[in-house]
Amino acid sequence: MRCPFCGNIDTQVKDSRPAEDHVSIRRRRFCSACGGRFTTYERVQLRDLVVIKSNGRREDFDRIKMERSIRIALQKRPIEPDRVDQMISGIVRRLESMGETDVSSKQIGEIVMETLARIDTVAYVRFASVYKNFQAADDFDKFVSELRPDVPPDLGKKT
Repeated sequence: MRCPFCGNIDTQVKDSRPAEDHVSIRRRRFCSACGGRFTTYERVQLRDLVVIKSNGRREDFDRIKMERSIRIALQKRPIEPDRVDQMISGIVRRLESMGETDVSSKQIGEIVMETLARIDTVAYVRFASVYKNFQAADDFDKFVSELRPDVPPDLGKKT
């Protein structure tokens, strides 16, 4: 592993242990050239995924990009960071175990929405507003009313 401080390619692992998410390994490293210390994380990758965008363009799956959008949806929500990490790892494992290397962006969005719906409805609506490209307040209203199909539309309005 290359040292991020001096670029030396000969670094030593001083400590290895499971990370908090129990899906990756946390390694503390030491550079003998500059004395720098740093941490790396190692996780299993079952296969290289390729995302097929709605316009047909193909790009490599980027876990960090998906994680960033999920964390934005979960901002200021009472969800433990460990639970978010477990959720993201679960989504990635689910995508990798689908058996296909090509995954549509629509499939990824649906899986993320399904997972968020089970964890936090506010984050679910936030993510859906971007994913489904809401343009007006009516789009939110319609979407939220679909979350509560048992409530008649007249009960939510003040007169």
